[in-house]
Amino acid sequence: MAVLPARVLFGAAYYHEYTPAYDLQSPPHEQLKTDLDLMADAHFTVIRVGESVWSTWEPENGRFDLDWLQPVLDSAHERGISVILGTPTYAVPPWLARQYPEITGEHATGQRLGWGARQEADFTHPAFRFHAERVIRKMAARYADHPAVIGWQVDNEPGLHLFHNHGVFQRFVDHLREKYGDIETLNREWGLVYWSHRLSTWADLWRPDGNAQPQYDVAWREFQARQVTEFIGWQADIVREYARPEHFVTTCISYTRRGVEDDEMTDRLDIASGNPYYDMQDGLALPDPTPEDHEQIWKTTGVWAMYQAADWMFSSRQEPFLVTETNANSIGFPWDNRPGYDGQWRQTAWAHVARGARMIEYWQWQTLRFGAETYWGGVLPHSGRPGRTYAEIARLGAELEAAGPLVAGIEPDADIAMVYSMPSKWLMQKYPPLATADGEPDPAAYHRFFDPFYRGAFDAGRQVRIVHARQLGGMTPEEGARRHPVLVVPALYVVDDATIDWLGAYADAGGHLVLGPRTAYADHEARARQEPAPGRLVEAAGVQYDEFSNLPQHIPVRAVPGGPLDLPEDATATRWADGLTVVDADVLVEYDHPHFGRWPAVTTRRHGAGQVTCVGTVPGRGLAQALAAWLAPATRGGWQGLPGSVTATTGTSPDGRRVHVVHNWSWEPARVQAPVELSDVLDGSAVPAGTALDLGPWDVRVLVQPNT
Repeated sequence: MAVLPARVLFGAAYYHEYTPAYDLQSPPHEQLKTDLDLMADAHFTVIRVGESVWSTWEPENGRFDLDWLQPVLDSAHERGISVILGTPTYAVPPWLARQYPEITGEHATGQRLGWGARQEADFTHPAFRFHAERVIRKMAARYADHPAVIGWQVDNEPGLHLFHNHGVFQRFVDHLREKYGDIETLNREWGLVYWSHRLSTWADLWRPDGNAQPQYDVAWREFQARQVTEFIGWQADIVREYARPEHFVTTCISYTRRGVEDDEMTDRLDIASGNPYYDMQDGLALPDPTPEDHEQIWKTTGVWAMYQAADWMFSSRQEPFLVTETNANSIGFPWDNRPGYDGQWRQTAWAHVARGARMIEYWQWQTLRFGAETYWGGVLPHSGRPGRTYAEIARLGAELEAAGPLVAGIEPDADIAMVYSMPSKWLMQKYPPLATADGEPDPAAYHRFFDPFYRGAFDAGRQVRIVHARQLGGMTPEEGARRHPVLVVPALYVVDDATIDWLGAYADAGGHLVLGPRTAYADHEARARQEPAPGRLVEAAGVQYDEFSNLPQHIPVRAVPGGPLDLPEDATATRWADGLTVVDADVLVEYDHPHFGRWPAVTTRRHGAGQVTCVGTVPGRGLAQALAAWLAPATRGGWQGLPGSVTATTGTSPDGRRVHVVHNWSWEPARVQAPVELSDVLDGSAVPAGTALDLGPWDVRVLVQPNT
């Protein structure tokens, strides 16, 4: 059984082979010793190695050099630093590309990806698999018993491309044949009578390049994600043949990759791992200046978005996770250099730990002097000499060491749960119900629906648990109502009957179900349902609709007099309006508009032991924050009246103690009142209930609630 150390792992990716003085034929040199000594001084406990250099492991076809890593592992072990060893399969060596050109991935039929970057190979091709398996077995056999090794990372940020190669497409056809049985069933389920797309034989199925059928696209994206899941699971199984029982196996996930379905892929692993990158400097300021229409892509902007990324990582397995890569200094490209303000490394690391991170690992140790990521800053700058970044990170390392096992594997609190749907996101990437400002289809439409609800909860000081739609089936509705008293479900467009019925039963069992726009509108094949929306939940919700509209401009909204919601004067509805017709529900919020005012914006209804609330629009920040405060009137952490720059994140340590992590995301000092008796984890000082707690600029306090 995989075992993680009883403290938060702390370190960086380390590529000694990239350093200028490195020589494959020479013994360990002074740079290696200097690097590892500096790491030890910074309280590093782990490094990640080996995953980026297949051409170093195997310089020519069948000729392996396995000894080059030995000095690195030995030196790390001498200093008490553990090692995560990565398989190098995401970066194919030139000789393999030259000798087997057929493994080149195609981003459209017959249109090959160019070589010179990474992840260009069709990882399903038998020739690729043969060579990948061979190098994995060689390196695993060589180092599995090294005492420094504690875990394995298979591949790296999988799912970058959707491959259209011949073999991939033929397996897709085979998959459909197995799933649907016969061609007439597929014709019926996909509605292929439309535009004369009826198939007479499986050979009639067209390639995905020009496809305009939503049902096809959902199936294609699910199949592509399944290929990635299978590939990562295949590697994990090979590694486990050599790994010690206590070793863990993972992969590092870039969560916005097109081919990733993180909840299914991590079923094949021992722990989820992610690579959260975020804008530093004013990108971490509160009150949050991030505009509502800012697109969050491979990196996030805004404190709320960084927290959402952490909660997404926790959601993969509903367990604590590893941060395998994150900002060491400037990230991205030569034209975007924004290393953090003093204190921001501590803040972001403690934010991730508070949301369940069991490792903080920076990319990378030293800034590269060559390659595509020359200006992706490491812990050390180009000069290799410790500077401000190193000093900040060393301070954090000392704090994590002092906190010890208390903060390793925190179960984060959740005042509100939100349901996430990968199939709905995939569909909306190609067939978005929203447009960009210039009227073009908005491929970020799914998150345009999802994010405002999350951000509203964050702005209200509520903590969120993200739950994948597939994971709902692992709980009974009664269990769901106990674990997650408030369940917000925006944009669950592609959804089967069983899941909709589960949601209704959840409310009947005592949960507060919140339905957002587009939820339950289509079935599992992305076919619009024939019954009035929201699908099979009309009776439980007490509303129905068959008309909806995009909103090119924000519309003011107002709370119904005497109702439970207290809205700010600038509360708005944005992007979307469902024409909700009340059957048996109470109206909470109305549109202030001559046309849309005929319909309510928000309704609620008691259902069984619980409640169903319908939000027929994408709430603006004021409305979203007010909704969250009403849905969860009290926070689990108990913090109240916090200044706009302060957040309080709470959770439960593995030993049962309550941990409170309080941040000030601002240049201005802040003062808050402790809600309960606490003690400072880092300096041991007592913080009696009701006393003032001071926070400096860009500061964080880690506190523990004594057992009672």
